[in-house]
Amino acid sequence: MRAPQTIKQEFLKKWILGLQLCDFAKQNMSMLERKKAIKLSADIAIASTRNGMTCWSRALVAKASRDYGDKVLVERMLASESEKLKKVSSIGLIAPNKWVIIRSKKILRKSRRARRVRSSVPLSVLAKSIAKKMVKKRTQVLKSLVPGGEFMDDISLIEETLDYIISLRAQVDVMQTLAKATELLNGK
Repeated sequence: MRAPQTIKQEFLKKWILGLQLCDFAKQNMSMLERKKAIKLSADIAIASTRNGMTCWSRALVAKASRDYGDKVLVERMLASESEKLKKVSSIGLIAPNKWVIIRSKKILRKSRRARRVRSSVPLSVLAKSIAKKMVKKRTQVLKSLVPGGEFMDDISLIEETLDYIISLRAQVDVMQTLAKATELLNGK
């Protein structure tokens, strides 16, 4: 994973290119159309910073091409990109011990409540069952949040989610900086 500052710079360059390609000045656009164009250019810009190396970036480009119906804009923004690289798998994530302890307490509390109802089932078996259900439920929620997540296995989902979060954080930082700069310019 590249440094966040590099991602921010690359995102900003590609986002500005996308905004220029949308050509706001020449068209009579409604506020909704402008919002969609800004979102489209931001989505494609952040996805293109990963050069097709992640599933979420490829899913985001595919969704933008399909949903916005503006394949021409997407293709023009990605035209400068080199041939997409194959996904490089990275090292898996091991959860911090504190997180495991907190989750274990929650699982134990739930299993104790359930144990009162079913006293014939051993506590450890009940705790494992509850833990599996909790993990499965949260994994499904995560898959719905990450673009392309529904097609990923659990390990890939974690890796892709971490990369997606870093990219979104960079996108937010750039947009906040741009908004502050605009306020300063308009305030003077």
